[in-house]
Amino acid sequence: MPLTQFLANGLAIVLIDLLLAGDNALVIALAVRSLPKRQRRIGTLCGAGLAVLLRVVLTAIAARILTIQYIQLAGGLFVLWIAVKVLFDACDPPEAAPAPKRLITAIWYVVVADLTMSVDNILAIAGASHNHIGLIVFGLCVSIPFVVLSSNLLVELMERYPALIYLGSAILGKVGGDMIFSDPFIIRALQPTTAMRYAADLLLIAAILVAGRIAARKANARVHDI
Repeated sequence: MPLTQFLANGLAIVLIDLLLAGDNALVIALAVRSLPKRQRRIGTLCGAGLAVLLRVVLTAIAARILTIQYIQLAGGLFVLWIAVKVLFDACDPPEAAPAPKRLITAIWYVVVADLTMSVDNILAIAGASHNHIGLIVFGLCVSIPFVVLSSNLLVELMERYPALIYLGSAILGKVGGDMIFSDPFIIRALQPTTAMRYAADLLLIAAILVAGRIAARKANARVHDI
């Protein structure tokens, strides 16, 4: 591959990563938000690093990813679960779970959610790299600092403005819904229209926010009972 084409493809991969990594940064921020500051950095770096290593492998078989039934369905359901879970976690005191367990759980959330939400990223990188493994590794590695910095910034904003936790969970509700309705099984079984997709997004967002509101009320009730 000529040097100019190599550099052009590398730039394209970096731009793809930057454009498509926003939802990944959001889910990382929500996953590590309840950790102490030092463990947030560890959880973010470990989770993002492991996810990138796995994405390198997945990119090599990217052409088949979207044809596998239930992959995006399962991923979408997992993202929805995270959206609800972080709202419940936000209502719990920091000492509610041992620190090591919270860190390992956060890393697990980051890795699984990042992979299931990155199908579009993986496919785009596979096309731009023309299956050149060096370019794949380069592009994904370059994306790590951006995702880490973005997620850390989001965590700081959520601490200052707690309402952003609800906004982030609502966004994940839409992301999860989009993933579910992009699964080949769902497309074949339901043949969803655009109106159905929008309605499902609104219902999922509403359900997540209601669940978060219920969790907040229960947390306030526990505080008053003490």
